Amino acid sequence: MLSEAQAWDVLQAVPDPEIPVISVTELGIVREVHVRDGGLHVVVTPTYSGCPATEVIAQSIHDALVAAGAGEVEVETRLAPAWTTDWITEPAKEKLRAYGIAPPGGDAPVGGAQPIRFVPRKLACPRCGSTDTTRLSQFGSTACKALYRCQSCLEPFEYFKPI
Repeated sequence: MLSEAQAWDVLQAVPDPEIPVISVTELGIVREVHVRDGGLHVVVTPTYSGCPATEVIAQSIHDALVAAGAGEVEVETRLAPAWTTDWITEPAKEKLRAYGIAPPGGDAPVGGAQPIRFVPRKLACPRCGSTDTTRLSQFGSTACKALYRCQSCLEPFEYFKPI
């Protein structure tokens, strides 16, 4: 049987299946962990309701906790409040940058309001830091990322869009 603190320690080592350099806790999708009825109850909020990795993440969390001796593990998916990129930890944003993905910038929109941008956002290349970048596609390898190219080092990179 694990304590809640021990469970959080175990979950810090469970990688996100799409971006394996950050854990599910660093991504901010593990919301709660409770000891309940001789086991653990874990609440997870997916990055978006249609995320194809949701089942893989729940199974990875379950398997890691059972392997660590948690006993019975229940993983609950909770959609409200909706996950935002504000829940990604600062160390995780640095890991994204080191991995070649520009982390989400600024704050996520609150209450559906978004600022109007008359000038396209200039992102810093995660490889060389240049802001001479161009968006190639609204979407990258997943719907939550866009594809950019740095005009200085000529490397393509993905941008984790703020939501």
